[in-house]
Amino acid sequence: MDKMLKQYLDRAKEIIGERTASEIAHDNAVVDALNSGLPIEAALSLAAKHHPNEALQWDSGNINDIAAHYDYLKQHEQIMKKLQMKNRN
Repeated sequence: MDKMLKQYLDRAKEIIGERTASEIAHDNAVVDALNSGLPIEAALSLAAKHHPNEALQWDSGNINDIAAHYDYLKQHEQIMKKLQMKNRN
């Protein structure tokens, strides 16, 4: 693994942190909803219906931080998919 990729993966691990399987499922539901075009509030509400134990509380004071976190997860997912495709070739 090249140095730059390792640095990216290490940094991503720091940002994302340790998550339970349930937290990952909730995060994936939010990202899927965002990818389908829903705004962050709707994506969080949809994910909360499927994963109520992981539902996040948000308001106007923290929604931008939450949106930034899920935007990062969205981008990270796209990068990881590209890397997987590259490694298959």
